[in-house]
Amino acid sequence: MDKKRFGRKLNTARKDCGMTSEHLAEICGLSPVYLRQIEAGGRMPSLPVFISLCQKLKVSPSYLLSEELEDRSIREMDLLYDLWGRATPKQLKIITSMVRCVLETFDSWEE
Repeated sequence: MDKKRFGRKLNTARKDCGMTSEHLAEICGLSPVYLRQIEAGGRMPSLPVFISLCQKLKVSPSYLLSEELEDRSIREMDLLYDLWGRATPKQLKIITSMVRCVLETFDSWEE
């Protein structure tokens, strides 16, 4: 795994959220020095820290790992997840109904 690339993605996500490294470190229960080391590519976070960073930055794990994940289907799922996150509650009901209908149609074709 490329630690520098991971650190750059984390840094970009943090800045996109308008957070300082000090603020992100604080809400994740980390030292600012440790977070800066991760962003600089000197260290990799543990799994619990990684999960906390994803939650606080509201990014999917595969966003931060996208360069490591070559499976196209994972990227497509992330696209759907991002679109889902932008939909209004009313739109979500419609989208859910549409997806359910499509899946049921495919299921009936396979029988």
